[in-house]
Amino acid sequence: MADDSPASYIHLVQHLIEKCLIFHMSKEECMEALSKHGNIKPVITSTVWNELEKENKVFFEQYSQSQGKVDRMSEAETNEMIQKMVSDSSKDSSD
Repeated sequence: MADDSPASYIHLVQHLIEKCLIFHMSKEECMEALSKHGNIKPVITSTVWNELEKENKVFFEQYSQSQGKVDRMSEAETNEMIQKMVSDSSKDSSD
């Protein structure tokens, strides 16, 4: 039986945000992607992202500085990757 607690939901959102970071997505792109493909409200993604920023200041400072320097995937590639990671995360949480 899947754990439907608020803590497990927040952990799932955190996991998906970490995947967004791997794909060099901005906070806004991540919020949009998780809303569109994971049915996660943007305010939830934003809140979890902000908490991660507080806990990992140095990382996020460097991440935001590197944002403009990274080759980005096309929107179609990004959408495909987000759909896959949301699908994979859903499968993992139901095990």
